[in-house]
Amino acid sequence: MLGITGSIAAYKGAEVARRLMDLGADVHATLTRAGAEFITPLTLRTLTGNAVTLDMFEDPHEWNVKHVSLAQRAAAVVIAPASANAIAKLSLGLADEFIYSVALATRAPILVAPAMNDGMYSHPATQGNLAQLRERGVHIIDPETGRLASGAVGQGRLADPETIAAAVVSLVSAGDLQGKRILVTAGPTREPLDPVRFLSNRSSGRMGYALAEAAAARGASVTLVSGPAALSTPSGCELLQVVTTEEMYDAVLARLATADVLIAAGAPADFRPASPAPGKLKKDAHPGTLELVPTPDILAECGRRKEPSQFLVGFAAETENLVENAREKLLTKNLDLIVANDVSATEVGIDAERNEGHLLFADGRDEALPPLDKLAFAHRVLDAIVAAVQSHVD
Repeated sequence: MLGITGSIAAYKGAEVARRLMDLGADVHATLTRAGAEFITPLTLRTLTGNAVTLDMFEDPHEWNVKHVSLAQRAAAVVIAPASANAIAKLSLGLADEFIYSVALATRAPILVAPAMNDGMYSHPATQGNLAQLRERGVHIIDPETGRLASGAVGQGRLADPETIAAAVVSLVSAGDLQGKRILVTAGPTREPLDPVRFLSNRSSGRMGYALAEAAAARGASVTLVSGPAALSTPSGCELLQVVTTEEMYDAVLARLATADVLIAAGAPADFRPASPAPGKLKKDAHPGTLELVPTPDILAECGRRKEPSQFLVGFAAETENLVENAREKLLTKNLDLIVANDVSATEVGIDAERNEGHLLFADGRDEALPPLDKLAFAHRVLDAIVAAVQSHVD
């Protein structure tokens, strides 16, 4: 249930809805009277495919049942953006508009994302109202600092819609990986040619880091084994940094026995120079050819060592025959699930902010995932893992 109130950031409410839908949510939106001054019901109805409620008295025969029904059905109630006025009404328990009635009637988690002028946000009344909401268990996504509608710079900008959507997923799926130990690999590896040069690939590590972040948010104990990546350590994760494929191989195998799930999203190099030079190679001393030897196959070795209780997930980066090549890798490496990516695409996949692909299961199922930002994609992969593991247990 998404409530959009009277803030200039109301237009971003449509983006919040889209992000939630990318994550698999069925979004029912409502606008306050002030919110409807900034964004139209038609926009939200077209986007979500559901009717948009404006006035809880618009159908006197249904409104009382409707607000209770939606309150009971909602997995989460999200108010984004929440104006200072909306926050005050929530704090006081007023119910003069539909979304406030839902907020009172629901027992689902409530998430509030404030957006307003920095002076209004920092006012003691607003801060007091937010503190009271927090005491009642309402989840608050603090606004960002930046340029506001007034032209001033301060704290009051609505949090990024992707951040809000990810927080909602964490609320509604909290605990579905509780007690699970998940080992994730991420990023490229580097194989030295000499002390200053190396062979590597275009992997940014974003997919692996998103998987680690999403798994930790869902309650898992996460160890992230990462090659060189210019990314921050995901909250709640143990980070082990490696450089070469052999180092990643050693780190993963040392921890495999204690992992319930391995998600091999890393892109380790398949070959390394046979004889790295001890000193920097001079341009005029280049041998003309470069001898390469294979690196250890991390995923194949994990597949050989896999226990019946473990769940192994691989990634297949392909430029042709995507599904066929990925399915062969799934079988030969004894995996339970493989994510097949077409890395010839430029807007998704390797070194991009979005991803798309196929989830191929050992039982033959094939689930296609549309282009999604990588955190949303990560949650969809985790949804598949949770369902598959639960089915195996049942």
